[in-house]
Amino acid sequence: MAAQQITLQERPSGASVDEQIRLIAAGGAGDTCSSDLADAPWSFDQVPGYGPGSSMGDVIPAGAPRQGELPVRYRTASDEELTERIVAAKQTLGDRVVILGHFYQRDEVVQHADYVGDSFQLAQAAKAHPEAEAIVFCGVHFMAETADLLSGPTQKVILPNLAAGCSMADMADIDQVEDCWEQLADVLGDLDTPDEDGLLPVIPVTYMNSSAAIKGFVGRHGGIVCTSSNARTVLDWAFQRGRRVLFFPDQHLGRNTAKAMGVSLDQMPMWNPNRPLGGSSAEEIAEGRVILWHGFCSVHRRFTVDQIDKARAEHPGVRVIVHPESPMAVVDAADESGSTDVIRRAIEGATEPTTFAIGTEINLVQRLAAQNPQHEIFCLDPVVCPCSTMYRIHPGYLAWVLEGLVDGTVQNQIEVPDAVADPARVALERMLEAKPS
Repeated sequence: MAAQQITLQERPSGASVDEQIRLIAAGGAGDTCSSDLADAPWSFDQVPGYGPGSSMGDVIPAGAPRQGELPVRYRTASDEELTERIVAAKQTLGDRVVILGHFYQRDEVVQHADYVGDSFQLAQAAKAHPEAEAIVFCGVHFMAETADLLSGPTQKVILPNLAAGCSMADMADIDQVEDCWEQLADVLGDLDTPDEDGLLPVIPVTYMNSSAAIKGFVGRHGGIVCTSSNARTVLDWAFQRGRRVLFFPDQHLGRNTAKAMGVSLDQMPMWNPNRPLGGSSAEEIAEGRVILWHGFCSVHRRFTVDQIDKARAEHPGVRVIVHPESPMAVVDAADESGSTDVIRRAIEGATEPTTFAIGTEINLVQRLAAQNPQHEIFCLDPVVCPCSTMYRIHPGYLAWVLEGLVDGTVQNQIEVPDAVADPARVALERMLEAKPS
């Protein structure tokens, strides 16, 4: 499925998440997980941490990218002025630039995107536009890295705010993964030598939500990248080549996918990188089939079975769909689970007016509600708590990087070194070939 191509006129009607947060902060009805969400993101650029929102309690690595100070003319501009400047810069640049917007971006940014989709769809969109001199990726750091891996050698990939990282991706760094691999070799033997059946002891599988360095590691060790859409196909691919899978960084996607394939929970030992052997025994590792990294998405961890029970009690006949990054008990209690694009297509494919309770990021849920008024659509979590790092992208940063391009200046370019990029592309190409059945 390709990313959606949109026009400026397609911005949904009704209050955006950003507008709703401002209203709540001013004393309106509703609740947010942090009153700081009403502040402009540049207020947090010099403060360590992911910023207010779902990831605000997560520990950020010491070397995480920081955003420099945004020029004052962008910080003081009104919403209307920023919109006018972005539109004017886009018109000036024409086909020289393509703007990609992730589903979880605020509406005030999405309205300027040429394509909207999930991380995989937007990476494909980047690859499909070799004529563009610059790709402005309104998402998070690992997505911009992937776009750089798949785009042309002369194209510039730009992340409007360098502080837009991903707490899940940061939960597995390359040093931790290399150390894990060494410890697994102590238990399982030479990891690069197949057994008598031609199977390797373990195949590394990384979710798209990981750094380029992790994707490069996977490519060097015979592994593959997966998406939330093709995780089952990828695990099938891995089991054809190995006795076990090391799945990172999201434990929930790995557990939910493997469980649906018939792997028992006692065959899914957890790997906590802060403990020897990940906190499991050598026997548990040897008998395991899917070794799960101790990582998670802070957005999807907010969803609970109690929220589903409440939705069913208050809305008889409600159709509950959650993202597979949600905890296993939540996925089991829901009617369906699937990627952001699966959720979107399920709603758009419903022929009769339906009540949907959705377990994924609030910006996408409210956008789907505005775009599909024939249905009643609401987020399972009643608290307005967007993705902390997606929320670091603001129209002010978008205007800044676009006007920089007009003036011939490339701001915030994301470049993956060749030593990492080459094996990472191998893992990504394997992913592209693993089409879900």
